[in-house]
Amino acid sequence: MIKVGIVGVGIGRLHAAGYKKCPDVEIKALCDINEERLRKTAEEFGVPDVYTDYREMMQDPEIDAVSVCTPNALHAPVAIAAFEAGKHVICEKPLATNADEGRAMVEAAKKAGTIFMMAFNNRFRGDTQLLKKCIETGELGEIYYAKTGWLRRKGIPGMGGWFTTKAMSGGGPLIDLGVHVLDLTLWLMGNPKPVYVVGSTYAKFGPDLARQRGGTYDVEDLATGMVKLENGATVFVEASWHSHIQREVIYTQLVGTKGGAEFDPLRIYKDVNGNSADLIIQHPNVSGHEMEILHFVECIREKKTPIATGEHGLHIQLILDAIYESARTGKGVEIA
Repeated sequence: MIKVGIVGVGIGRLHAAGYKKCPDVEIKALCDINEERLRKTAEEFGVPDVYTDYREMMQDPEIDAVSVCTPNALHAPVAIAAFEAGKHVICEKPLATNADEGRAMVEAAKKAGTIFMMAFNNRFRGDTQLLKKCIETGELGEIYYAKTGWLRRKGIPGMGGWFTTKAMSGGGPLIDLGVHVLDLTLWLMGNPKPVYVVGSTYAKFGPDLARQRGGTYDVEDLATGMVKLENGATVFVEASWHSHIQREVIYTQLVGTKGGAEFDPLRIYKDVNGNSADLIIQHPNVSGHEMEILHFVECIREKKTPIATGEHGLHIQLILDAIYESARTGKGVEIA
């Protein structure tokens, strides 16, 4: 029996639902500062122990693994406390609010010798898993260019709260939404090392809305970046919470020497006997959130390296930091 604890019962509810589908796994404890929400969630999922202080929860020797589902600024302290207590960790995206915190998390995991997995749920969907296999068998050839983004027409989360407060979130839609599509794209491309970034950010709507409604808004509401990779490939990324577009768009487009691909539905573009062919690929319809939890539990049982590691999270964090730095200075940023 693997016993787990969850810190943060917002997105943590999805982790709890995943654990409930795993055989021989018990959710031993939940932790949240909102006591009413904490106790309701504990009752719903049949969890025996509840805490309002994650440090107390880490002292339970029966807990083997911890899901970190807190606001971004708490990812590092909660995860490091779990590693120091000898526990395995799955951490929600982004890794942290900046790369320095992320490096400390990765080092703490290495020192503890426990599993550190990122909850990059899009890697575990049926369509993305199938496309990854196609890429690994050479279906697209060399992927040398990719475009990806998540753009909302209107959708600022938690206006005035931690989402829109840089000290707690680390940024706006880039670190909230862009992190998802950027990770998916780089994973499909084989996780090449980023070396150079140029980026821009804009806050054209959020500050005025915050003044009208109250609360803090010191992050962007649109960000864009170009990432040069060590293998010579280029990735373009964009993310927004609020922009004058027709509708919300989530997309990833890959361009390779033998073919291209995009999602929703999963399509591959190739030449067949000198003629253009558009292939719509059937795939298993599985939940990325559920499958990532199943994978985390499997990694604990079999002592194997996760598909999404803490180091992968750090690669993404370095890019996010570089886009924000480039936007601040107006100059390109090299990633060592």
